[in-house]
Amino acid sequence: MATDELAPAPAAASAAGDESQGFSFSIWPPTQRTRDAVVRRLVDTLAGDTILCKRYGSVPAADAEPAARAIEAEAFDAAAATGGPAAASVEEGIEALQFYSKEVSRRLLDFVKSRSAAAKAEPPPSEEAPADAAEGEATEPHAAA
Repeated sequence: MATDELAPAPAAASAAGDESQGFSFSIWPPTQRTRDAVVRRLVDTLAGDTILCKRYGSVPAADAEPAARAIEAEAFDAAAATGGPAAASVEEGIEALQFYSKEVSRRLLDFVKSRSAAAKAEPPPSEEAPADAAEGEATEPHAAA
């Protein structure tokens, strides 16, 4: 009886095999839906309560969206240039996707670091105004003399 049960299985497997030959699977390039999901995750990371924000400062929501789109687009372009517009094999697609992922992470970290460094380099607006006023007062008496 066990042989009777197994007999239909090879026929079913060959039928499934015929159907799978018509199915094409491509891991690279990612779909627009996937790319949009990456952008949404980047926005959440930049503007949310994350370890990255605690260390480097959060990005206002109005600035996070365009920054996230730029980061994703640059990473995609870099990966596409390295892996080609369409990978010839699944292995090449996986390599391109890994490169893309690393580029997104690297560019995200570069962005928050440069933003943090720029914020530290420029003095707060409240300190800038008194310094200008003090300089103006100091130069006016000398200019009159």
